[in-house]
Amino acid sequence: MAVVNTEAKIFACTQSKVLGEKIAKAFGASLGNVITSTYSDGEFQPSYEESIRGTRIFIIGSTNPEPRNLMEMLLMIDAAKRASARHITAVMPYFGWARQDRKDKPRVPIAAKLVAKMLEAAGATRIITMDLHADQIQGFFERPVDHLFASTIFLPYLKSLNLDNLTIASPDMGGSKRAYAYSKALESDVVICYKQRAKANVISHMELIGDVTGKNVVLVDDMVDTAGTLTKAADLMMERGALSVRAICTHPILSGNAYERLKNSKLEELIVTDSIPLSQESNKIRVLGCADLFAEVMKKVHNNQSISSKFVM
Repeated sequence: MAVVNTEAKIFACTQSKVLGEKIAKAFGASLGNVITSTYSDGEFQPSYEESIRGTRIFIIGSTNPEPRNLMEMLLMIDAAKRASARHITAVMPYFGWARQDRKDKPRVPIAAKLVAKMLEAAGATRIITMDLHADQIQGFFERPVDHLFASTIFLPYLKSLNLDNLTIASPDMGGSKRAYAYSKALESDVVICYKQRAKANVISHMELIGDVTGKNVVLVDDMVDTAGTLTKAADLMMERGALSVRAICTHPILSGNAYERLKNSKLEELIVTDSIPLSQESNKIRVLGCADLFAEVMKKVHNNQSISSKFVM
């Protein structure tokens, strides 16, 4: 039987168009042509303006709220399935709705599970994402999930700073595993922030577990939303004698008063990736590109090569 040489094509959802162009360039291809028609009531319809029959297609799109981003990804997957694409890979630099990964009180949804099922029902045959809010979300899928670590982007930058007395910190107990992984790679100490929330995005109390006196601290987290936790942690650490406090957060959601909080905080620098486009500029935010990481993994997936090196913290 003849071996089918499947062509690879790359497309991008609307909000990830800039990142999609960077990934396509690093991949060595042009971004495919998609036109989105919009009705007067807001309903929209994406259309592939080139044949994708028998191809492997990569659809790039972060699914941070608003809900349109997720809906656009689902519609593009469905359109690709109906256009007879052979393989459909959803490349989701940021997997939205992931904070709802369990029932933390009665009568609430598990949104991350629902999103996984919708992606599969639409026709996705593979998922590529980066720094999930919780590793176990991979188990919500019945399709292969390539969960990449942004540490391959952040670690070289942190090492280039040559910080003395470096200490890695987690802004909450849930991120301690990630903090310990970074501390192992950087051979540094670890401190943990213990916080209690009055409600979502509102911290009632925060305490520090560990000593930061005379240390250059780097807070590590998967995302920054309102920046309330990060800025409160940074201010607390400076009060406890830290020399400086930086933060690395893979996904810069930055909603509400986040930019104002960052500006007024004692946080020296917030280092993020371009998984989500920034809504405004800030001299405290440094953006590191993730296009090369995704392009390399996409090439290896297309050529059926191992990508295990990208799973190592």
